[in-house]
Amino acid sequence: MRKTLALAVAALLPTIAFAGPPAPHAAGIESKDYQWAKMEGELKDALAKKGDVKRGKETYEICGACHLPSGAGRSDGTFPQLAGQHTTVLIKQMADIRMGLRDNPTMYPFAKEMTDPQDLADTSAYIESLCIPVDHGKYEGPDAAKQIGAGKELYEKQCKECHGVNGEGVKEKFYPVIAGQHYKYLLRQMTEIRDGHRRNANPDMVKVIKPYTNDQLVAISAYQSSLSMPGSMCKAGPAKGGKKK
Repeated sequence: MRKTLALAVAALLPTIAFAGPPAPHAAGIESKDYQWAKMEGELKDALAKKGDVKRGKETYEICGACHLPSGAGRSDGTFPQLAGQHTTVLIKQMADIRMGLRDNPTMYPFAKEMTDPQDLADTSAYIESLCIPVDHGKYEGPDAAKQIGAGKELYEKQCKECHGVNGEGVKEKFYPVIAGQHYKYLLRQMTEIRDGHRRNANPDMVKVIKPYTNDQLVAISAYQSSLSMPGSMCKAGPAKGGKKK
């Protein structure tokens, strides 16, 4: 039944993304009262639950229609790579979309249906268990080596402290895994953060990224998309769970 539903969702995506009432609009980073990763409400409730990977595999099936069964997302950046992402990050982003802190009209119709904190914890646990695909979208310009080199300098100076040497992030602080993420998705998100359109952004990251030029964002996205986490990467294929050792 769930597989049938997932296929139906995939077929109807262009329509369903705009169906139903609009998402709420909560005060985000533009408000002086904004607190990033504020531990309350459904974020707090879901984080308190112990996720069950086996149950999460079932609840993830509807997500796989867009993010693919492997969690690889789409290399063109329309849907992010999710596999191996920290449960804390996944839960926070879902909660933020549901509450209207993050504007994502395509994701909102699905996020608003996941009202059970246990379902959210289970789904996130399953996604975190998936190995990160190595064949994701990377920067492919003729100047790739130059862009990656310039991006590495920026990354090591201002990003490594939070996102780690290999793009592993910090689970306890809600800093996402960026290793294996698609170049075009990274560039889009960082541009939106810099330009004030990602309303649930970490204020510390906004301060870092605000002065970046478009060329610098291209370079740092190129480098970030080249990162890999030893022991966590794999060739994309049918979702089986568990990280490659």
